[in-house]
Amino acid sequence: MRSCSSGSVLDAINLEKQGIPAVAVVTEPFAQTAAVLAELNGMPGYPFVVVPHPFGSLHEAAVRSRADTALARIERLLLGGAEDA
Repeated sequence: MRSCSSGSVLDAINLEKQGIPAVAVVTEPFAQTAAVLAELNGMPGYPFVVVPHPFGSLHEAAVRSRADTALARIERLLLGGAEDA
């Protein structure tokens, strides 16, 4: 699995095409790129979770806080629910 946004989206799409539920998590500046990649790979409108940017410079507590905030959306998508707009 990759750690960059575009790689994460492609990995998630490939897993989904194999019938394995997956959710890509991308930061805000890469949301448009993620949407285009999904469309180009035959999954227009593929739902992914968008989180605030940046991540790399954050301390562990801040990363955990952002992860906790995103967790409900990730679970909802993995379980087949729609992502809130």
